[in-house]
Amino acid sequence: MSPHKMPPSMRQRRLGAELRRLRELADLSVTEAAALEGSTQPRLSSIEAGRYAVGADRVRAMARNYGCMDEAYIEALAEMTGGRVRGWWDEYRERLPADALELAEAEHHTAAFRYATMAHIPGLLQTRAHAYAVIADAVPPFHPPAIEHRVSFRIKRQEVLYREDPAPLTAILHETGLRMGFGGPETSRAQLEHLLQVSEMPHVTIRVIPFGVGSYPSSGAGVTYLAGRVPELDTVQLDTDHGPAFLDTRPQLAKYRIVLDSMETCSLTPAKSRDLIHRVRREL
Repeated sequence: MSPHKMPPSMRQRRLGAELRRLRELADLSVTEAAALEGSTQPRLSSIEAGRYAVGADRVRAMARNYGCMDEAYIEALAEMTGGRVRGWWDEYRERLPADALELAEAEHHTAAFRYATMAHIPGLLQTRAHAYAVIADAVPPFHPPAIEHRVSFRIKRQEVLYREDPAPLTAILHETGLRMGFGGPETSRAQLEHLLQVSEMPHVTIRVIPFGVGSYPSSGAGVTYLAGRVPELDTVQLDTDHGPAFLDTRPQLAKYRIVLDSMETCSLTPAKSRDLIHRVRREL
């Protein structure tokens, strides 16, 4: 698929949605806003849908037309401009669903990662064998080539942890996830050893909620919090049976910041978390 025929990226759609939000806060119709910048209603609608690329200066002008005075937010929006840029994830466009590609794109631009999981290890921290075992358990089951595509995609996503200036990552895992046993004892021990190794990386923090803590907010769901350059551009991704769901409204972001803060309070320190991972590994 050629770049000009490719659908808007997640980043383009988010920029358009933020510009629409600013326009609505200014109580301007599309026609009124278009007149302010000497454009047309169809053109502005295409910008807000992410279908028409805009430059940084134009975004700055639009934000100021809408009365926005938050310079950090305006500059963060300006950084999101430009046309559809092909990323490595586009190699999988014909093989994987669009929401998987959008997750990889969001991770590529993330300023900081926060994960909270109950029964699974976050994809960015999985070994290949663990990832294969998890994906092979999908319902309905995938054919072997499809499993391989998904495993290679998941491992490729992990490059964000090893680039020159990696974003900090905090993962809050429940002890349940350490003991699930995906792929059998050998695979599980190797996965726990991998967690211990990555936890020694300066930008990675792993914390474990042990059995016995009791209930805590959102105790059954997996949460991925992807920080933008400014808090207004953060994104929450939730794991669901039908694929990842993305949330980005201000109330949703505020809720999940509170949820993750509460879960982190329930977790062990990084040092005690490593001790628990060591113990579980010996017991497998």
